[in-house]
Amino acid sequence: MSEKKNAVIGQSGGPTSAINATLAGVIEGCLNFEGIGTVYGMKNGVEGFLREDFVDLGKYFEDKENFEKLCMTPAAALGSCRLKIKEKEQFVKIFDVIEKYNIGYFFYIGGNDSMDAVAKLEKYRAQERKDVDVKFIGVPKTIDNDLCITDHTPGYGSAAKYIACTVAEIARDCAVYTQKAVTIVEIMGRDAGWLTASAALAKEITGMGADLIYLPERPFDAQDFLNEIRNRIEDTKKPYVIVAVSEGIKDKNGEYAAKAAMSGAVDTFGHAYLSGTGKYLENLVREKIGCKCRSIELNLMQRCASHIASKTDIDEARMIGNAAVKAAENGKSGRMMAFVRENAPEYKISISDIDISEAANLVKRVPDEFISEDGKNVNEKCISYMKPLIAGECAVKYKDGLPLFFKF
Repeated sequence: MSEKKNAVIGQSGGPTSAINATLAGVIEGCLNFEGIGTVYGMKNGVEGFLREDFVDLGKYFEDKENFEKLCMTPAAALGSCRLKIKEKEQFVKIFDVIEKYNIGYFFYIGGNDSMDAVAKLEKYRAQERKDVDVKFIGVPKTIDNDLCITDHTPGYGSAAKYIACTVAEIARDCAVYTQKAVTIVEIMGRDAGWLTASAALAKEITGMGADLIYLPERPFDAQDFLNEIRNRIEDTKKPYVIVAVSEGIKDKNGEYAAKAAMSGAVDTFGHAYLSGTGKYLENLVREKIGCKCRSIELNLMQRCASHIASKTDIDEARMIGNAAVKAAENGKSGRMMAFVRENAPEYKISISDIDISEAANLVKRVPDEFISEDGKNVNEKCISYMKPLIAGECAVKYKDGLPLFFKF
């Protein structure tokens, strides 16, 4: 009988409320696969892998209840990173570590940049290290929902649920006064407006929510925005206006609307650090219209509010983690797991896998068919797409009034 190969699992990029449910699914799948020996967790993604900073995951899950606790823990329990693999020395080191620890299965949970890392590792193996028997599998996550090919990504449903609920609550708060006022809610989304689109669910489900929704998929016109605000603030039936806006809205020339407020700094992948869109619009309204105006930046809460996670999201995240192990068990490598939505009256998905190079470095934007004709909201087709993804409530365990979380 051949020697068992070991597995390693990492998390990368921005955390989500469901990334640990995916981790739980991968761990569970690995521990149930007889062909795998030790299941390692890399601390802080490939940064930790390069440092050989590992944790033996099997020791933590002799108690099966820890799987449930991990699923409901926000952020990346193993830690994350934003390291771009580009130097030959990094590839050499990674494969040296793979051989040193007898790793035959490499699972990486992340978004666009993480899938790019997996694609590069698979390419390097195919071209430079054919002698190394290792399966590379990418497992998607991102609240931005901007990974191509897959119908949606784990993490999006829970973030969308938090946004929709928060906007519905903000609407109730704004409605208590008769004073004319504008509230601008800034929502994450650099290139794709999926998160901001979810603000539409508040009005659809609860009857109160955002009046205007601005996505990066449409050029932003400041003067047209001001005209909309003026028209709506003069409505005698409703004294308040709520605006949901993506942090990454740009004008017709491709410049960020809040460019003047941005630092100009970029991350390791060359992405500009976005900030100040809501505050920019708040100041614009106050200066040009003169009414009361406030801006609210939802910020990190969008991706770490596990207490209001979507059960659909958490369940699917764990499922896709399990499916990733099955794909590797069947000899697949250089693949990304993906959700396929069935064309049926009731929501139903299956899990497939695709060539990871088909998804890496591509952005799935909100399609034209999901956006209203005036470009200032989304339509019923978009709402029908989003609704099932926020469905269901998770059983959260509490201690002295606060949720219990897992920690390595």
